[in-house]
Order: sequence, then C-alpha cells, then structure tokens
Amino acid sequence: MAIFSVYVVNKAGGLIYQYDNYVPRSEVEKTFSYPLDLVLKHHDEKVIVSFGQRDGIKVGHALLSINGVDVIGKNTADGKDTLEYLKDPANYPVSIRFGRARLSSNEKLMLASMFHSLFAIGSQLSPEVGSSGIEMLETDVFKLHCFQTLTGIKFIVLADPRQSGIDALLKKIYEIYSDFALKNPFYSLEMPIRCELFDQNLKSALEVAEKAGNFGAGS
Repeated sequence: MAIFSVYVVNKAGGLIYQYDNYVPRSEVEKTFSYPLDLVLKHHDEKVIVSFGQRDGIKVGHALLSINGVDVIGKNTADGKDTLEYLKDPANYPVSIRFGRARLSSNEKLMLASMFHSLFAIGSQLSPEVGSSGIEMLETDVFKLHCFQTLTGIKFIVLADPRQSGIDALLKKIYEIYSDFALKNPFYSLEMPIRCELFDQNLKSALEVAEKAGNFGAGS
C-alpha cells in the first residue's frame, strides 16, 4: 500500500502545494538496433511513443533517457536533439529508457484548476442543497480523496485503493497546515506554501499513515 501524492488547492482553484510521496516505477530500458522499430513524436514538449508496442513499452510512454543520459523535453541533457540523434545509423546500437511521462509544473497547475471546477460541478449537480462536493474518485490503480475546509481550501491525497485511514490523514494535513503555514508570520493566505516545518511534518504524517493505516488519538 502507498500514498502517491498530496495537493493543496486554494479557494480560487490555484495549486499552492504539491508533494510526490511515491511514484511507481513503470520504466523499461532496452537496447535497439537500427532502424528503430517504434515511431516517436513530439507532444507537449516531450518525446513520446506514437506507434508500436513491445517488451512493456506502450503508446504514450515518454522517452526518459538515451545511453544513460536523461532526456529533458525534446533534447538530451547534453544538448542533442533526440529525434535527430535517433535518425542517425551511426548512433546504434542505442540504449533507450521509456516510461510514463512525468507531469510538468504547468500540467499540475492545470489539473488542480480542473479538479476545482469538477468539484464545483459536483456540488451543483447534487439533488440536495449543501452538497460537500467530490470527496472521492476511484480508478483501478488509485483513489483520489478530497477534504475541503470551511474556508474553501482543498486537501487532496492520491493513494493506493487499499490504503486505509485517508480521512484521518486529510484532517491531519489540515492540522499541519494550520500549525505550520497559517501560523507562519511570513506566509500569505492563498499563496504557495514554502515552509520547511510544513514539509517535514507532512512527510512524517505520510510515513505514519502508510505504516499504521490511520492515526490514533494524540497523533
């Protein structure tokens, strides 16, 4: 069981905090000979597989490294254009690592804003007045849990579907936010949270939740 990530969204729908606690490793590294039997293309500032699947490499997977050198956007870390490099037969055999595309900071901001809108839609669709909005979304590989405070701040946790104690964890994160962000004289409401004590206590709370499954009295 695992807790994947934590998001904090302000009442306007802006992402003010995000922490990746555990990212599942779904990467595949293979050595290829020329010509490359996968079709690659640029998409959203990444190089992804657009056609062809083999050995765990799937359409939509991003190119993460070439010969151990990380790929950043469309180029390798040492400045080579990725697609041009892979077109040259002289560069083969070549070791390529593929995996799930990592979300950029802009994509995380956009997704937080989209969830804020979905939350509002959920409240409006309710047949009863005073709906709490979306509290949980479930997929086959994770659950999204959301707790909204009276002031409109949303605390969102993505976790393994089998992980227990998430409701208690959300309230614990709210407590940490109140103690180490709101009481920080240098913190401004609705602005990004940059506080070392908040980070440290959040990480400790996630560790406790993963090991124990919940929070006992006085935790």
